[in-house]
Amino acid sequence: MAHLPAWLASRLFWPRFFKRWMPTSLFGRSLVIIIIPVALMQVAVTWAFFDAQWQTVTSRLSEGLAGDVAWVVETYQSDPSPAAFARLTRQADRSLSLSVALQEAHSLPRNSRTSLILPVDRALRRALADRLDQPFWFDTTRYPAYVDIRVQVKEGVLRIIAPRDRAYATKSHIFIFWMSVATVLLTSVAILFIRNQVRAIERLADAADAFGRGGDVPAFKPYGAREVRKAAHAFIAMKERIQRHIDQRTVLLASVSHDLRTPLTRLKLEAALAEPSPRLDAIKRDLSEMEHMIDEYLAFARGQTGEAVELASVLALIEEVREGASRAGAPLKIEVEADLTAKVRPNALKRALSNLVMNAAAHGEQVVVAARARAGGGVEITVDDDGPGIPEDRYEEAFKPFSRLDESRNQNEKGVGLGLAIARDVARGLGGDVTLAKSPLGGLRAIVRIPG
Repeated sequence: MAHLPAWLASRLFWPRFFKRWMPTSLFGRSLVIIIIPVALMQVAVTWAFFDAQWQTVTSRLSEGLAGDVAWVVETYQSDPSPAAFARLTRQADRSLSLSVALQEAHSLPRNSRTSLILPVDRALRRALADRLDQPFWFDTTRYPAYVDIRVQVKEGVLRIIAPRDRAYATKSHIFIFWMSVATVLLTSVAILFIRNQVRAIERLADAADAFGRGGDVPAFKPYGAREVRKAAHAFIAMKERIQRHIDQRTVLLASVSHDLRTPLTRLKLEAALAEPSPRLDAIKRDLSEMEHMIDEYLAFARGQTGEAVELASVLALIEEVREGASRAGAPLKIEVEADLTAKVRPNALKRALSNLVMNAAAHGEQVVVAARARAGGGVEITVDDDGPGIPEDRYEEAFKPFSRLDESRNQNEKGVGLGLAIARDVARGLGGDVTLAKSPLGGLRAIVRIPG
């Protein structure tokens, strides 16, 4: 940026500046797009009114008042006798609505009070300076409905009180009021209109999020602007295609698993009837591995289909996982708050945690499962082991289906590389995720994050 010309650097800076302060939501940005032009238009119209109309009228009124004040001063100076002054005050009050008084042996005030409306003082000061040769002083702030003008004469100070509407246009606030009402009305209409359009997009986003979590959205119907309805129809078509793909995958793998179980069952029956031998034991282990592989394939294909999200106790789910792990000869330690709950698919989450626990138990001697509430809402469950771990640059590779990191973690014979893939699929179906990290025990840590 230091080597760029100043004009180019400024052009690159301003988009970043506006992007930083622009609202992030569509509703907020739409309001900004509408309100800023309306506000600029109102400011421009108000400025044009004050510049071309109000100041012109005020200048004319100030000049007229200054002429009357000059007439009063000249008339008084031509004949300062008490009788003539009495006639002057009556005539000024009757014909010019001016209250005139003589403050003998007085001088002009030294301090001045400035009006909040600066053009008023400027116009009146300019008009009086053009018409009067004597020193003068005026105050437009002391009295709400009058202007106090004082002129230095030989006998003292000639004080003239004039109605405020003779100095400047006093009805300008009505224009400002109606401009403000119009601005509020236009803004309100814009807010209602934009909110109605944005609500359609929000419903589409909620439907997409619910479908992404594995839920169904049968009540979703496209509405709103034409573009939004087009996007909604595209979402419905996409949802149907994805659902057909999931159903076909599930049916395919379920059929394959069913077809494989039939010869597998016959082989197991024949192995059970055969004479015991070391060779037969190897055959039985191979059959057991094949059965386990079929179960994992079916679990991966089935995913979360058919199970609804419900509020469940995290501790109860982990206790069930511990019971299953204990029966399989994999004891584990639990560190969970008793009242911790989360909205999950219980069976799917239990299957995911079982995969993580059994994977940890297969590669380490100590397994610890902990759960805590997340600061932003939701639950975080960690599964730690003291095994050899996985290199950090291969964490994502471990989540690929059928991935076996043999050189990094000695896979057990029954593993087919679907445990982490199933766990991540379940977590992401709930709007969360599963990540890997270095465990404080020295091995691998699997972190399951579930949103609130």
